[in-house]
Amino acid sequence: MVMINQYILGWFLASLFGFVLLDNLIGKLKKNKGSKITRKDQCIKTSDDGFQRTAVDGGSTDVIIVGAGVAGAALAYTLGKEGRRVHVIERDLTEPDRIVGELLQPGGYLKLIELGLEDCLQDIDAQRVFGYALYLDGKNTKLSYPLEKFNSNVSGRSFHNGRFIQRMRGKASTLPNVRLEQGTVTSLLEEEGTIKGVQYKTKNGKEMTASAPLTIVCDGCFSNLRRSLCTPKVDVPSYFVGLVLENCDLPFANHGHVVLADPSPILFYPISSTEVRCLVDVPGQKVPSIANGEMATYLKTAVAPQIPSQLYDAFIAAIDKGNIKTMPNRSMPANPHPTPGALLMGDAFNMRHPLTGGGMTVALSDIVVLRDRLRPIHDLNDAATLTKYLESFYTLRKPVASTINTLAGALYKVFCASPDEARKEMRDACFDYLKLGGFFSNGPVSLLAGLNPRPLSLVLHFFGVAVYGVGRLFLPFPTPKRIWIGARLLLCASGIIFPIMNAEGLRQMFFPATVPAYYRSPPVN
Repeated sequence: MVMINQYILGWFLASLFGFVLLDNLIGKLKKNKGSKITRKDQCIKTSDDGFQRTAVDGGSTDVIIVGAGVAGAALAYTLGKEGRRVHVIERDLTEPDRIVGELLQPGGYLKLIELGLEDCLQDIDAQRVFGYALYLDGKNTKLSYPLEKFNSNVSGRSFHNGRFIQRMRGKASTLPNVRLEQGTVTSLLEEEGTIKGVQYKTKNGKEMTASAPLTIVCDGCFSNLRRSLCTPKVDVPSYFVGLVLENCDLPFANHGHVVLADPSPILFYPISSTEVRCLVDVPGQKVPSIANGEMATYLKTAVAPQIPSQLYDAFIAAIDKGNIKTMPNRSMPANPHPTPGALLMGDAFNMRHPLTGGGMTVALSDIVVLRDRLRPIHDLNDAATLTKYLESFYTLRKPVASTINTLAGALYKVFCASPDEARKEMRDACFDYLKLGGFFSNGPVSLLAGLNPRPLSLVLHFFGVAVYGVGRLFLPFPTPKRIWIGARLLLCASGIIFPIMNAEGLRQMFFPATVPAYYRSPPVN
């Protein structure tokens, strides 16, 4: 019986390996096909001097960008470099101080290179990240990014979010056709169903209006403008409690550390050569009070005993120092209303749980897609035609964005502790599956890193974990109780991933080529 069960488990793993190899082959063919299109577009741009002169010499603004965070600043530089006249309105141009947006996955770094912004990581003490260390019940395993096929400079990067944003704002402002202004946008200007620009208050409180044929809203997770451009379904499953540990060494240098703690994960990663960010996930809608000392007590009594011993003293010292911050972890599927004259980007448009650090990768990938969509268009003034054409943007971004979003939501649910026996088996199986190494870790870590964001690969590995967990339950021989837990484990896995994928849009995620917008051609000027 043992040999039969082992044979069945081996057969499944071999089949899984074959399916993923086939998926990788299909992905490479698509990538090669896409790269030809990109090179053609680039040739069109560089050979058409008239496009650059038309954009710069025409007079007023082509694009208004609301917000100059990671998405807004990167988009401003990208469109400015394309010759667009860009007006960026940002509520506060001083350096932000946030506890998220600090880890850029290798896939995001590749997009940064593609946009010509990789030098923004220089001179901010950014740290290279080569993978993750995973901890569960006293065990640990190191998971390295599969970077063998890339240039030696390619890896993840972690840093102070504010320093990175200031570098990108500075680079965007060096372009003569990009204007950064501090002001608070209060509303979008609408005329006969078309967005014509924005109304805003300058930093001196003066009411102003700005007009452009295209307004792109990138005002972040707390956006007050998104409701007129999408149907927001925001979920807040948990909060992050942020601390900075000083002058301590992580157990695995240049790696993020994920502790599968009770009740939910704890993250550690370097943000400078002397500082380590700690993010403690607290499930639910409320967190202990910082002001009355409840938070410090919670961190010392419930969290500190579960972290790696090498970090304990620095963790306690960070609590005693008192610089504790909290941030709601929001998720929101992209559900846009195509609106003439306006687009949503960044966290204003689409959010996922920040556990996997995928937000900046999605934002930068979206910017690349939008840049390529806009590149052949000289005149943005035909709002209705442009909106219909840019529906292709929403379709083309889906496979990458939805894979990263689904992975974030699914991993968070798997990594949280649960009294349910099937959920516990799923978490244990995930840890042990990744610990197998080789194909079993490279595939999931490639998804996490944004290096292979393909939906089919995600589904195969996710259910590979589930079936691996069931196979372990059936060894050395199945009992009625083990069979029952195994069946519930498969139901649990389905109940985790399918609702997330359904919210993301199954058709656009898996079959974008069946969506008519996929084939939209640029309007003829």
